[in-house]
Amino acid sequence: MNYLIKAPDQLSATIQLPASKSISNRVLILNALSNKPQEVQNLSDCDDTNVMLNALQSGSSLIDIKAAGTAMRFLTAYLSGTAGEWVITGTERMKNRPIKILVDALNSLGAEIEYVDKEGYPPLRIKGKMMQGGEISLDGSISSQYISALLMAAPLMVNGLKLHLTGEIISKPYLRLTLELMKQFGLFVYEEDQTIIVKPQQYTSIPFTVESDWSAASYWYEMVALSANAEVELSGLFRNSLQGDSTISSLFKQLGVETIFTSSGVLLKKEGKAQCERLAYDFVDIPDMAQTFVVTCVNLGIPFRFSGLQSLKIKETDRLAALRTELCKFGYVLTEYDQSVLEWNGERCEPEKEPVVATYEDHRMAMAFAPMAICHKEGIRMADIEVVSKSYPSFWGDLQKAGFQCDQID
Repeated sequence: MNYLIKAPDQLSATIQLPASKSISNRVLILNALSNKPQEVQNLSDCDDTNVMLNALQSGSSLIDIKAAGTAMRFLTAYLSGTAGEWVITGTERMKNRPIKILVDALNSLGAEIEYVDKEGYPPLRIKGKMMQGGEISLDGSISSQYISALLMAAPLMVNGLKLHLTGEIISKPYLRLTLELMKQFGLFVYEEDQTIIVKPQQYTSIPFTVESDWSAASYWYEMVALSANAEVELSGLFRNSLQGDSTISSLFKQLGVETIFTSSGVLLKKEGKAQCERLAYDFVDIPDMAQTFVVTCVNLGIPFRFSGLQSLKIKETDRLAALRTELCKFGYVLTEYDQSVLEWNGERCEPEKEPVVATYEDHRMAMAFAPMAICHKEGIRMADIEVVSKSYPSFWGDLQKAGFQCDQID
């Protein structure tokens, strides 16, 4: 089903952003592992958090996490240390997203996990019990969600966990987020260089309110960057946020967006032309922001070289390939190197007459491309726009509040 998205002549809006999915999903696990779980306030209402909440509350032995990669990884570790037997599964795409590294690590620590169908991929059959724990080494370049899943389950292992991370650690802010939240829930965690030690101990549940999502904010930053004149107020964001994606405020300053922190959040203003003629950045710590900056830069005509994108190959889709394919429809030719670098030096090709953006069952493809309507007065066409429910269910409603039109065309 295709939709036509048109932008207003001038962008001015006040938006209540959704709660952070990253914080919500971690806090749900930590709270469930605590001695006396308490209700968490301002949980995200996105698909990923809803499937996590349902899995923790339903009591069913068959858990379908749909397309929620975070839920698959966190719940695999959580269920491995919780008495009972489960099968955890998901969408066809999820059944082709690798999980062997996490399963091997958990089994080496005393878990009982086996594959239902294909070796190395969901669905998984889990027999939960208290794991022995111990000492393991993992490549730091794997998904930070694997590492976070192990660390959150570690305090309830008989011997705790001594985790050595080797090589370059990717997505460090997400790992830092996990560790800081664990500490807020009463844990002592010892860190030395790239070794993390979590001794056996008990979580203590606390009253917790989830802050708004900086990832969701990125699309409004993009809209302001692409506008000639814009002012957008975003509620619920913190200056000293635990979220790694909060670094976008300094990156977008180079693209002409001013960030003013207020008592209720941030105020975004377009402050003129971009300050850089070319943007080079290593996204290894904030890979989910890459799509936003790729689409922003090509539409501003700013060449770029973005590295640290290796994890994008195994997200909801191969995001590097998807970006190259969809931007080519609009006449932009991107080059990929070493499955981790995306570059654009201004190369163009003949655009399609009426391109339709495919979203690949990927929420971030839809949200990163929607602001392009600002640069196309006739609007842009997009298929399967409902995918935004994975992380930002109110996205299209919020765009309409800001004056965008989103109409079904066939």
